[in-house]
Amino acid sequence: MTSPRLLFEGGRFGDTHQDGNGHASTAMLELQGIPVSPGVAIASALVLDPDGYRIPRCIVPAADVEGEFARLHAAVDVVSQRLEQSRLDTTATAGSQTGDIFAAQLQMLHDPRLHSELQKRIREDHQSAAFAVSAVLHNYATALQKLENPFLADRAQDVLDIERQLLMQLGAVTQQPLMELTEPVIVLSRMLTPSETASLNREFVKGFCTEIGGPGGHTAIVAKGLEIPAVVGIGEFLPVIAGAGCVIVDGDRGRLIIDPTDEVLESYRQRAEDRRTLALRLAEQSQLPAETSDGVRISLNANIEFPHETGSCLQRGADGIGLYRTEFLYLSSEEEPTEEDHYAAYAEVISQMGGRPVVIRTLDLGADKMGHGKRAHAENNPFLGLRSIRLSLRNLDLFRPQLRAVLRAAVLGDVRVMFPLVTTIGELRQARMLLNVVAEDLKESGVPYRSDLPVGMMVEVPAAVITLERFAAEVDFFSIGTNDLAQYTLAVDRSNESVADLYQSSDPAVLRLIQASIDIAGDTQTPISVCGEMSSNPARALLLLGMGVRNLSVPPSALPRVKKAIRSVSITQCQGFAERVAKLESARDVDLYLMDRLADLVPELVMQ
Repeated sequence: MTSPRLLFEGGRFGDTHQDGNGHASTAMLELQGIPVSPGVAIASALVLDPDGYRIPRCIVPAADVEGEFARLHAAVDVVSQRLEQSRLDTTATAGSQTGDIFAAQLQMLHDPRLHSELQKRIREDHQSAAFAVSAVLHNYATALQKLENPFLADRAQDVLDIERQLLMQLGAVTQQPLMELTEPVIVLSRMLTPSETASLNREFVKGFCTEIGGPGGHTAIVAKGLEIPAVVGIGEFLPVIAGAGCVIVDGDRGRLIIDPTDEVLESYRQRAEDRRTLALRLAEQSQLPAETSDGVRISLNANIEFPHETGSCLQRGADGIGLYRTEFLYLSSEEEPTEEDHYAAYAEVISQMGGRPVVIRTLDLGADKMGHGKRAHAENNPFLGLRSIRLSLRNLDLFRPQLRAVLRAAVLGDVRVMFPLVTTIGELRQARMLLNVVAEDLKESGVPYRSDLPVGMMVEVPAAVITLERFAAEVDFFSIGTNDLAQYTLAVDRSNESVADLYQSSDPAVLRLIQASIDIAGDTQTPISVCGEMSSNPARALLLLGMGVRNLSVPPSALPRVKKAIRSVSITQCQGFAERVAKLESARDVDLYLMDRLADLVPELVMQ
């Protein structure tokens, strides 16, 4: 685990100062992570430890202090009785040596220094019993974990166990904190899985930050789809912020601000207001075409994760759905989705899009990410293992229901299907053959289906680019997935925060592969689009136009900004950008140049 990147520290971790009411409060901390979903969120912290329980913060009125102290004593008495009973039961069944584990916990629980510090926090600092227990015992555990003596370091788990039991007795712990929210929060956690992220209640979860993660992981993509400001890959910070109160998530710059000063808080509130004002201005052009100033029409589509996103796509003027990711069907349930589950999800989107094109991508997950069924054996490198089209072709019982549902739903509108991570001609032909077999099954059963369904493939690996002219003879369209293309070109795990600085879709090597793909598609007259996250950045989107792309697909939240950029430039200008960029040597040089051009042409899109 890496350490958090500290931008500002108003004192050491754990230091406190007195606020205007004489209460202890934590000094402001500003940590740097990786921005993965834009926006600014301000709310109370909901800190999840590795076991997923809540560590709340609360300052109680002076009149309630003694009652709070009595609650603590009552909780200590109950936990003490339980530990003593556990000691007796364990000693009887497993011997005194094992029973002494609970004797040691009892000794910790009744430590005079612990009670003295808890008393001070409650009676003098007016902290709630739960907050005091959480802060003090987390500090103790952290101190033990840092000791070189392995025996003492192992005792940290005993301390955390005592904390958990006390918090449960005080009613502050819930095993499902994300399911029981009643007020706005920002979730702070070691990590969130894609399925956990997909299940976040957007009414109450205003943003989240995690210790681990990278910019191209599925969690980041889901967060962007939900339009929840998010920062990942901060490094280990949870042990030192048990007492966090108000926090700010800056999803534009990748910052987490803990207990901000009044000045910083007001600054971010103003930024949030500025964003709302800009969004209202951009909304005025939502139904205008994505057309450059010299009259070149760009097809601007949306990437979606969930059926409910179609409303925002239409509201923001999307020309269609350029990438319908289907992974949420697998991640949001412990059960494998049925054919009817697939069909219902696709039919809902197709119906709502009212004749606009919908490109459905088949399952793009690895065996390690499946939320149900038998998992494959552990892979040393799952990103180079059994995933995407490879996984589907190895699990026909998984793949057939999805293809049947796509073919059935395709009669409802303008639908295309797309296969991910195609590397060889053999994979593509096998997938197409299975599609044909499924179509024959539907025909024999008398089930309506579309017989001329357009079939495309994602261009995501260098091998596909190198032999793209061969693929062109066997598909109806291409879609460049810049997320994986950058990952496989640069040998960078896109979910790994340790190498996040190397994961750049604007790297000259990646740009050369994109340009080669565009050129081959032009020579073979094969429609091509870009649906990776690269296209959601207005500056990079203009570069893609200059390289010859006329079809972009972006997250719904990015539609207004990208459309504004497109309508503010000419294709001639974009071609000039591409010519200049082709001579640059690094992703940093490319991005700096593009941001300078965007600032000149569309300054309101450049966040200060």
